[in-house]
Amino acid sequence: MFIPTTKEEIKKLGWKELDVILISGDTYIDSSYNGAAIIGKLLMKYGYKVGIIAQPDLKSDKDITRLGEPKLFWGVTSGCVDSMVANFTATKKRRRSDDFTPGGLNTKRPDRAVIVYSNLIRHHFKKTKPIVLGGVEASLRRIAHYDYWDDKIRKPILLDAKADFLVYGMGEKPVLELAEKLSKNETPLEIRGLCYISKEPKEKFLLLSSFEEVAADKKKLIEMFHTFYNNNDSLTARGLNQKCADRYVIQNPPAHQNTQEELDTIYDLDYERDVHPFYIKDGKVKALETIRFSITTHRGCFGECNFCSIGVHQGENIVSRSEASILREAEILTGLPGFKGYIHDVGGPTANMFGMHCKVKKHTGLCINKNCAFPQTCNELNVSHEPQIKLLKKIRKLDGVKKVFVASGLRYDLIIDDKKFGNEYIQELAAHHVSGQIKVAPEHTDKNVLKLMRKPDTKYLEEFKKRFDKTNKQIGKKQFLTYYLIAAHPGCSENDMKKLKKYATEELHTNPEQVQIFTPLPSTYSALMYYTEIDPFTGNRLFVEKEIGKKERQKRAVVNEKGEGRK
Repeated sequence: MFIPTTKEEIKKLGWKELDVILISGDTYIDSSYNGAAIIGKLLMKYGYKVGIIAQPDLKSDKDITRLGEPKLFWGVTSGCVDSMVANFTATKKRRRSDDFTPGGLNTKRPDRAVIVYSNLIRHHFKKTKPIVLGGVEASLRRIAHYDYWDDKIRKPILLDAKADFLVYGMGEKPVLELAEKLSKNETPLEIRGLCYISKEPKEKFLLLSSFEEVAADKKKLIEMFHTFYNNNDSLTARGLNQKCADRYVIQNPPAHQNTQEELDTIYDLDYERDVHPFYIKDGKVKALETIRFSITTHRGCFGECNFCSIGVHQGENIVSRSEASILREAEILTGLPGFKGYIHDVGGPTANMFGMHCKVKKHTGLCINKNCAFPQTCNELNVSHEPQIKLLKKIRKLDGVKKVFVASGLRYDLIIDDKKFGNEYIQELAAHHVSGQIKVAPEHTDKNVLKLMRKPDTKYLEEFKKRFDKTNKQIGKKQFLTYYLIAAHPGCSENDMKKLKKYATEELHTNPEQVQIFTPLPSTYSALMYYTEIDPFTGNRLFVEKEIGKKERQKRAVVNEKGEGRK
């Protein structure tokens, strides 16, 4: 069943009122790829009555009031992405399209959606139940942070949104505990994964530099961010206090990651895998085309790319679903209307991290001064593609399945470092799981820029290409690699991009097309570099291109040397 979004649906269920009302910047797709749907369905599984309002109208009360007021709390999210990323390009031009809006026009999601929706609730419900922020926008803006679109340090989002609580990271556990506490009239202030506002700092929690201090001093911002970043692991993290004017934002230690059994429960929920009828009448939702016939195999990423927010939000430990759970979902997909035999993706943030784990950090927590995959793969990491190879073989044998694609990103350095199964994995991909091309993301080729990005050396890319090309020749297929690249990352000059172009032509024998201009995402090291123009790990000054026209020139140096960029 769908989570109800109208009064009529609530009456049909025999409910008199709702315990929780969720507000989302995405349209309501009842899918495990939709965070609001996961939270809503999980709460319903545990007996709570939940409603959802997607992309509410901001100029009237027709949407925000149509389900009444919840008994326990309001849940507010911008959707699957930060609203500023959804609404603007890296050159700060407004996007015209939105894959998560019916009809595809970018007209329904407001800028800074979490703040807008929270204020919308306060406007129409003066003394209401707690407002709880969640999702990636709230999660990555939970402390003082650099905001690219304002080009300044902004306060923790709880203060601007005037909300009561913020759930950060993957929020299933804290949300369930919050609902239980509120239903029993108990204080929720000890819940892991929760942030809230207090007049006093919390005893024994680390005290970060204040908002005022980091807004005025870039070195204090760097110092604060190191502390924040190093306290994201549930086994080792301390709680954090940050003062803003005369109040403190309190961040409790992170929630413990879901176990495999708990993750299976989440993905085994009875999703409709479709847009709710209330919203589908407004037009086609492009995102559904991809996610409806795709499968998430795991969460988390230990890659720790400096420009990426996945590790901070989802966690750096990999939690994989069981093979049985994934196969159950694959069988469900084969019975859906419109299924033509093709599963569009079997993966996660990084597809080939499925089933991988560290022998140490599972018990002792993340290493502070050591990375799992940079500058080379750690010996303690269990790098084996055998689990995914076995899984893919079983899925493609299911009745009704013609082809299974692996469309999520790949870490080719892990494939090369897997001495036992790496070559077999390449053979499996080339023979069965590629639609003419594999997308890889070297991001750059200059050693200094790669180091700042925390990406592997080009030797891994060259070796992967060599093996992939050899495999295709052996099996008689003409398939190729496409490369995702980034222009104007901190430390990158136009000359570096010209060298990248030369490398791509001479070594990769390609003319790159997938070049993106760097976007500084909140709560990432690359955003910290962009704002401070300092390498936070060495203290050295960095060249950072901040002029939009020159950023575009960096891109054109690769995409089109004549100066006419692709659109």
